[in-house]
Amino acid sequence: MDKKLTKSNDKVISGVCSGIAEYFDIDPTLVRVGYAALSVFSAGFPGLILYIILAIIMPNKPA
Repeated sequence: MDKKLTKSNDKVISGVCSGIAEYFDIDPTLVRVGYAALSVFSAGFPGLILYIILAIIMPNKPA
């Protein structure tokens, strides 16, 4: 099976975290909480910049 990392249609902001969760077949809430915790505990803003970059470069899921 050919897996691709794409944004999900189950989105809160842009679908990045839920796309990552679908790729690794885990719960999207766990990815969102983990990403938020990582962003807060790593001086905050690098996580925000990474999210924006991923939102721009990750392709949308085909309909």
